[in-house]
Amino acid sequence: MAQQPRHFLSLLDLSREELRSVIRRASELKRMQHRGDIHTPLKGKNLGMVFEKSSTRTRVSFEVGMSQLGGHALFLSPRDTQLGRGEPIEDSARVLSRMVDIIMIRTFEHEKLELFAAHSRVPVINALTDLLHPCQLLADMQTYFEHRGNIEGKTVAWIGDGNNMCHSYINAARRFGFRLNIACPEGYDPDPEILAAAGDSAEIIRDPMTAATGADLVVTDVWASMGQEEEQQARSEIFAEYQVNDALMAQAAADALFFHCLPAHRGEEVSESVMDSPDSVVWDEAENRLHSQKALMEFLLLGRV
Repeated sequence: MAQQPRHFLSLLDLSREELRSVIRRASELKRMQHRGDIHTPLKGKNLGMVFEKSSTRTRVSFEVGMSQLGGHALFLSPRDTQLGRGEPIEDSARVLSRMVDIIMIRTFEHEKLELFAAHSRVPVINALTDLLHPCQLLADMQTYFEHRGNIEGKTVAWIGDGNNMCHSYINAARRFGFRLNIACPEGYDPDPEILAAAGDSAEIIRDPMTAATGADLVVTDVWASMGQEEEQQARSEIFAEYQVNDALMAQAAADALFFHCLPAHRGEEVSESVMDSPDSVVWDEAENRLHSQKALMEFLLLGRV
């Protein structure tokens, strides 16, 4: 019987040691790319990219990353595939995984991703669901390690909605050993099961200024995610006190960094001044999606750590 593939649906699918190894490798691949080294270990390999949600960073980083590693990437939207016409997910998984070597999926329901992975012969990567966004956390952790070293024992402040990014930060707190302060309005809390599983690693602190006090890293995201656009106006009023601005960053540690997974709504969840400040490393964070995902694909396809 064929060996079951390793999937990356959540940060928790990899051990602490494996995640650290992937991040170290990501920084190494980044240095190699900047030097102009040619590194094509995935020559002849094909990545299927299944998109049900639109994307800039995810599509470009996976497509370019696969190209840099010597492989090929296929972009598949609902308009281009039978998935968009009602083919059962299980059947699509069985067929697609016989033709490509690795698959990434960006979709709405996390259950759809899990069902696809359960019937796939090849590794499946979560490129974002409504529940989790683990690839972004690989890039975020790589960025912190490159700028400030080990994040273990540090304090991270999450300011805003208890969304998929917040859930992945909760899982990251478990795997990387940092403390997570979550500042969100009542009614917009993260999933209680995900939060409870983190134990003492993460807690909700309603007041954003308190949550940011002494933080080594401050992170936010848009107030209305994809699929929530009709809630934009209501959310803008509810989240008005949760903007990351100069006053909030002044509460954090003197060398605190600012992260945002992008795209950012300047003047809403983050002020222009913070977005463009020296503390903001969002462009490095965005670039690191490319390198961390290359390291992840190497790990899943070649077993390299």
